[in-house]
Amino acid sequence: MLFRWWINFKLRKLPEHQRIGRLGEYAACKFLKRKGLRFVYANFQARRGEIDLIFRDLICLVFVEVKTRSSEKWTRPAAAVDYDKKRLISEAALEYLHLLGRPRISFRFDIVEILMGDGEIREIRHIPNAFPLSPPHRYTP
Repeated sequence: MLFRWWINFKLRKLPEHQRIGRLGEYAACKFLKRKGLRFVYANFQARRGEIDLIFRDLICLVFVEVKTRSSEKWTRPAAAVDYDKKRLISEAALEYLHLLGRPRISFRFDIVEILMGDGEIREIRHIPNAFPLSPPHRYTP
């Protein structure tokens, strides 16, 4: 109960779009935990870019981008993860792995779409392995 009060208190100070984004990240975190993934880190700030959530799925590290929208009138929320956003997420993930000492571990990039309506979460969609490591960093034989 105290944790929920603290979240609401912290969110009240944010602008509307950031408040909606944080609520979406919180909902995505709860959703992925229920699916059996283990939470590792939230809002990792790299030199270039940010990773919303980091989880472990058995032996795989999962970098999660959360997209929260109040409507789907034009496109799906995942469509906002364009080439440039994928590159920034890839660079942030490589920086995180560098901080860990470059472990030999598999990793993937997931997207979680949060659709809100009337101030409540209507739908959550999880897109596992949504995109590969961006081309400048990807090994291609």
